[in-house]
Amino acid sequence: MRKQLISVLLALGAMGGLAACTPDTGTGQPSPTPTSESPGTGTPSPEATPGPGTSSPASPAPGTTPPDAETTVPAPAPPSAAPLPSGPGTGDAELSITVKASKDATAVNYTLVCKGGAPVAESEHPKAAAACTALKKNAAILNRIAPNKDVSCTQQFGGPQVATVTGVVDGTPVETTFALRDGCEIGAWNAAQDILGSSSGSV
Repeated sequence: MRKQLISVLLALGAMGGLAACTPDTGTGQPSPTPTSESPGTGTPSPEATPGPGTSSPASPAPGTTPPDAETTVPAPAPPSAAPLPSGPGTGDAELSITVKASKDATAVNYTLVCKGGAPVAESEHPKAAAACTALKKNAAILNRIAPNKDVSCTQQFGGPQVATVTGVVDGTPVETTFALRDGCEIGAWNAAQDILGSSSGSV
């Protein structure tokens, strides 16, 4: 009898041990989600995974600039004004003319305002009518283009006079200086003498 009781107890103990080793899958409880411990705290923290309906910020496509990004590309420089073409023009001009007998002499200033090849009332120029006519006949008369390398300028000195002209001719900005350093400069001065208000021999 005692042997039978011991056999029953051993059998029950063996069954209990098997039950303890078998995972419980019949309760319907989900197994816990693996977690990672936060460094230094010893406490578990949930994995950083995006929740439903969320997405990570989109990165701009290669070679594109975000719309709110600042650009440092400089704006292109405006093109410089082309010289006036040779030949007749409209005869419209607003010029300030300064003529000096020498580098250190007192400057003589003229104002020339032309409309349609004729001077207007505000012109203060000794030869206003002739100057406006000259500009209408050849709008490029004030262009100071360097002579071609194949052109030789005579080495002659016409005098210490200098003249400066600034303003607008037929809508084109003008800023040029005349002198009498050589034969080419003397020829340019004499061509524009009606505008300069004097010939190369006098001021």
